[in-house]
Amino acid sequence: MSLQAFKRFTEETLSFVGRRVNVETTDGRSYQGLLLGIDEKLNLILSDITGVDENVVKMIINGDFIKEIKLVEKPFDFKGLADRLSRVFPGLVKLREDIGAIIVMDKIKITEHGVVEGSGLAADRAKAVYEEFIRETRK
Repeated sequence: MSLQAFKRFTEETLSFVGRRVNVETTDGRSYQGLLLGIDEKLNLILSDITGVDENVVKMIINGDFIKEIKLVEKPFDFKGLADRLSRVFPGLVKLREDIGAIIVMDKIKITEHGVVEGSGLAADRAKAVYEEFIRETRK
C-alpha cells in the first residue's frame, strides 16, 4: 500500500472515533456502540453498547476478530460548512479535519457543536452561518 493510501485509510478510520458504529465479528456477533478508540490492528474500545449483557459498560474487541465496522451516524459535513463560511469570510477560513474544526480568521474555532472559541461580531456571524447550515442540513 502506498504511503498516501495508508495515510488516507488511517485518517478515515480515525474519523469513526467518537461516533456510533456497528461492529460485526468473524463469529457472527454484532455490537453497536460509541467508538472510543481504535489502533492500527483495528482493536476497538466501545461504550454505550447494545447487543451485550446490560452490565457491560465498555468493551474491547480484538481486531483479529473484526469482520466489519460500519458507521451508523452520518458524519458532520465540515467541507460543506467551510464552503458556506468562505462565502462570508473569503480567504479567512481553514478547514482542519485532523482536529475536527474550522478556524475562521485564526481566532474563531467551529466544531460540529458550534462556535467553541472566539467572540465578537465575527464570531456572532460565524455562529449564525453555522446555525443556518445545521437547520438546512437537518431538513
